[in-house]
Amino acid sequence: MCFNNRMAKSKTDFSSWHVSVAAEALASGQLARIGYDISVQYGANQPEYDLLISKGKNDSPLKISVKGSKDGSWGLTQKFVEKGKADYINSIDKWCQLHGKRTILCFVQFKDLMLDELPRIYLATPKEVADHLKKAAKGRGDTILYENHTWKLKTAAGYGTTEKIPENWKFSVQRVDGLYKQQ
Repeated sequence: MCFNNRMAKSKTDFSSWHVSVAAEALASGQLARIGYDISVQYGANQPEYDLLISKGKNDSPLKISVKGSKDGSWGLTQKFVEKGKADYINSIDKWCQLHGKRTILCFVQFKDLMLDELPRIYLATPKEVADHLKKAAKGRGDTILYENHTWKLKTAAGYGTTEKIPENWKFSVQRVDGLYKQQ
């Protein structure tokens, strides 16, 4: 399962741990590149956020929770689905309540990337993500945020529909600045 010389040696070499480390590093780099001061949490999987960003000495920092992926999706709320119940909307609400109002989610996607390409990065508030997840699968809701996924199985609740991250979530100076000021 080798790639050409512009990609990693194999898909197994890029484990979920590597995805997480790379996502945080790239998110930090891109945020620093547009002028934000970055503070990185030390230690394994700190709750709620991975980075703090600020622009000025008197500004209150914004918490950034970085989520990396190499398969086109991010599992977010599945641990909140009660066993035996498919209450996706309730699980989304429980997940959303875990995040403070100064927290932003940063989704970093490595799927189908050459080694010399930057990953796709998206930014959203927990409420924006929750609202998006609640609309998935024709309004049934879902535990997974998809970058771009079409429901193909005829038995799937969302059969024939496509879940896609909104265009306005794409990483840009305007998106980061807007979220920073809004929060």
